[in-house]
Amino acid sequence: MSPTGVSPGAPPASSGGLLVSGVTVRFGALTAVDRAALAAPAGAVTGLIGPDGAGKTTLCDVISGLRRPAEGTVRLGGADLTGGARERARRGVARTFERPGPLGAKTVRDAVRTAAARHAAAREHPGRTARDRLRRRRAARREAAGRADELLARVGIGEYARRSARAVPPDVARLAELARALAADPSVLLLDEPWPGLPERRSRALEVLLRDLAAEGLAVVVAGRDLEPVLGVCDVVHVLDGGRVVASGPPAEVRADARARDAVRGTGSRAPGARLTAR
Repeated sequence: MSPTGVSPGAPPASSGGLLVSGVTVRFGALTAVDRAALAAPAGAVTGLIGPDGAGKTTLCDVISGLRRPAEGTVRLGGADLTGGARERARRGVARTFERPGPLGAKTVRDAVRTAAARHAAAREHPGRTARDRLRRRRAARREAAGRADELLARVGIGEYARRSARAVPPDVARLAELARALAADPSVLLLDEPWPGLPERRSRALEVLLRDLAAEGLAVVVAGRDLEPVLGVCDVVHVLDGGRVVASGPPAEVRADARARDAVRGTGSRAPGARLTAR
């Protein structure tokens, strides 16, 4: 325990959530993530906070299967997630990115509908006959279209459903990416810097949505560099500094922890002049 009572050690495993144990990532001689350990239980919003260069995005890449660690494990509901991104998606890990990419569809609805249809196809058993398969595909398309409209409304951008996916404002594109992630019906939702570019009303609505998703049983993980948005929505917060988890605890305890505050301000172990380039 730290002097303030905020522990930087690994929390106990949750049978229904995510457990990261001893994860280390190296880029040549640079250690971007150093023996990181944290738990994100189902039914809670878990924060991952630190300054630019702390290793947040790199750790998110490991959790979502985009990068393999040099050491350590990621477990979900007790199962070791040893596969890549596709395996983790199959097991229920969905992720949004700090910089959302192109939606890759004609309309915003199409972008979310495609994600919903892909998920429906992955969980459906193929029909025995060509007619049966055709019937199932048509039913899946109808279901996906309805699911897309439902999710767009839930993230607060239902009025943009018919808009060109290439012409929506950045905040709408960010929320459309969230709707696509939810179309996979994940058990773990990982959001990397979800607030930049959102107007205040959308930021507040996002906080409410994240709490609602956790109340429905999801393990929600939010990574961010700004202290207050993360502390305002999370049940537990883990602070990264120099690739290490230096503090973990409820928001009030983390806010009172001097080491955590120094890390977020960029005056901790990776103060200006350090050579860490991982995000």
